[in-house]
Amino acid sequence: MPVEEVTASAAGTWMLGDRVVRRMGFGSMRLTVDPDRGRAIRVLRRAVELGVNHIDTAAFYVSPGGPLGVGTGSPRYATELIREALAPYPEDLVVATKVGPSFDEATRHRELTPAELRREVEENLRRLGRDHLDVVNLRIVRRPGRDSVVERLAALAELRDAGMIRHLGLSNVRVDHLDEARDVAPVVCVQNAYALEVNRWADELLRVCGERGIAFVPFFAIAGAGREAGANGDHDDAVRAVARAHGATPHQIRLAWTLHRGPHVLAIPGTGDPEHLAQNVAAGAIRLSPDELARLG
Repeated sequence: MPVEEVTASAAGTWMLGDRVVRRMGFGSMRLTVDPDRGRAIRVLRRAVELGVNHIDTAAFYVSPGGPLGVGTGSPRYATELIREALAPYPEDLVVATKVGPSFDEATRHRELTPAELRREVEENLRRLGRDHLDVVNLRIVRRPGRDSVVERLAALAELRDAGMIRHLGLSNVRVDHLDEARDVAPVVCVQNAYALEVNRWADELLRVCGERGIAFVPFFAIAGAGREAGANGDHDDAVRAVARAHGATPHQIRLAWTLHRGPHVLAIPGTGDPEHLAQNVAAGAIRLSPDELARLG
């Protein structure tokens, strides 16, 4: 008998603002590396076929350059690839994007001004071919004592009130940023780098998000300390042992662990490889025991 294909529904769902999304989503950053646009488009369409209805992107996901700092040839924007692959968009599809830092070589990691944030929102709208953005995450550069989100989140809230944005989120933040945001605008998600062995200081942030009904959306859940460089084969004995017990890959176990952190946790693994995409989605069906979770840490 043929093996039944695992879809994103295996991971369950969460209410992101007023939209129901499957907790296994897709991150688009790595799509821009391959000069073969057709391959990227196939991966995006395959993700939707597998039931993914939450796609993460950003105005600054572009190659060559961008956060990955790699690639050759003409510019490839993740937002444009998404439009080319999926427009007209499925009614249940949520596309979440980010604005905030500059990735120009001359001004790398400078915070954008409110006026620049508006231009970046307009660029997202244009490249995605949308009349509104489902979710916009304000990405900050953490600088304790001088990284308040108030002014720039208020600028995005004005764009939300104007109908350009449906929901707002925050990225690369701490609990105190969530507290600041309470007086500015509702936040439906927090997107931070977080993995089994990386940034566990954010355990408290994850917990607070759950208490407040805010989605916690980790990026680099597979890559971990590799970050933009991507995943490698450096897995500890516990990850390998649990993977063997489930007939899974260590990368799948990392994703499963991520989803087990709470019902409000959404995974957004990214890849430009259709086979890896199917493996990532299938990780949503892995159920880890309390003993296994304790071993993993």
